[in-house]
Amino acid sequence: MSNEVRALEPKALWNKFADLNEVPRPSKKEERVIAFMKSFGESLGLETEVDAVGNVLIKKPATPGYEDRKTVVMQSHLDMVHQKNEGTDFDFDTQGIDMYVDGDWVRAKGTTLGADNGLGVATIMAILESKAIEHPAIEALFTIDEETGMTGAMELQGDWLQGDILLNLDTEEDDEIGVGCAGGVDITATRTYKEESTPENSLGYTITVKGLQGGHSGMDIIKGLGNANKIMNRILFEGYENFGLRVAALKGGSLRNAIPRESSATVIIDEIHKEAFEFETQELAATIQAELALVDKDLKIEVVPTSLPDRVMELGVQEGLLKALYAAHNGVYTMSASIPGLVETSNNIAKVTVGEGTLTIECLTRSSVDSSKQDLTNKLRATFELIGCDVTTSGEYPGWAPNMDSPILKVMDGLYEELNGEKAHVAACHAGLECGILGQHYPEMDMISFGPTILGAHSPDERASISSAQKYWKFVLETLKRIPKK
Repeated sequence: MSNEVRALEPKALWNKFADLNEVPRPSKKEERVIAFMKSFGESLGLETEVDAVGNVLIKKPATPGYEDRKTVVMQSHLDMVHQKNEGTDFDFDTQGIDMYVDGDWVRAKGTTLGADNGLGVATIMAILESKAIEHPAIEALFTIDEETGMTGAMELQGDWLQGDILLNLDTEEDDEIGVGCAGGVDITATRTYKEESTPENSLGYTITVKGLQGGHSGMDIIKGLGNANKIMNRILFEGYENFGLRVAALKGGSLRNAIPRESSATVIIDEIHKEAFEFETQELAATIQAELALVDKDLKIEVVPTSLPDRVMELGVQEGLLKALYAAHNGVYTMSASIPGLVETSNNIAKVTVGEGTLTIECLTRSSVDSSKQDLTNKLRATFELIGCDVTTSGEYPGWAPNMDSPILKVMDGLYEELNGEKAHVAACHAGLECGILGQHYPEMDMISFGPTILGAHSPDERASISSAQKYWKFVLETLKRIPKK
């Protein structure tokens, strides 16, 4: 772990972040970080509890003079998205994140950084540990599995918290005060198919799409970034239409909540098409690279001869798959009519897997309007059912409706302007925050989301701004001093 990160200001924040990043914490494998947080709370002599699903609650009494203030729930999630660059030798299950300083940014070497939501967790840890920071009574809530289902928030006990105000530290722009978010639903299409023997006089190829920026499938969906699954399908579709290309295997994407950066396919063509196929596929690759040059300048599309596979997809199923993936909506579906610049509804075609007689397509659909989410879900379901897929939905979670009359919003909005000489951006976001779910458990709780600037979340380009962390830290500490009386 880099000592230069531990030397950054505020040291209390960065040292706790460094401590946390030494603990592997993939979603659905949070046992080690749960034990780490439990041990941390108990080492401070604070009341510490772990619920049935693994959420951790640490309570700290008010400092002298703040006993008459409302109790604050400070909340962040323990898990992180695990993504790494091709060629990076790293085991997320056993290794801590390897961080370094790059100008005003803290980055990781070839992997996601874990600033989402590790900086929020580290903030709360630093406050719990401090003997000098002034604050009201705090309930520190650390949830699990936010990134792949929000099951920690979903299964939270409805009587566990006593706080009046919730500060969610999971927003990624330091000038933003979050007051709402999108809900989401996972859509999975599957079907089986017969495999056919590879025709004689065929040649095998591996087609690879890589080097895309990727990113958060909610916050970054508006940027028009390349989706490896859609790019690969475009190449396969043209190869099939023009040269009778057949697919043996296909694997693209890794996580529903990350825009897919890579895809790889094993295909065959008749040897008589060799020169034309190679030439026209490279021409198409150059066209796609030119289209995405402003947002994905490092995109690479490679077509390399490989050993001939024994079997390929049943022809009719392959044709249906390529057409369905072409037709399936990816990216922004509708923009909000009530909040300028906010994506209302979107879909991420996150994972496509084909091989050994089974195909699977996995999507994450988001929306701040339930009816629009259902509309896009129906559109995708109809598209995939037309090619004989079984389509299921799972992991649905609600959005968080903005409350512009929120008392804590008024406090923090005025405080931000006082500290920074400009008004904050009060907004909803097109990401899934736990506030919507927590609000169902605690409908009377006043909620706000904020945080330091983090770019490239859910990708190996994830980076956290050092100067922003300093600005945010002051905002957090002053907010705790301004919590209203009971």
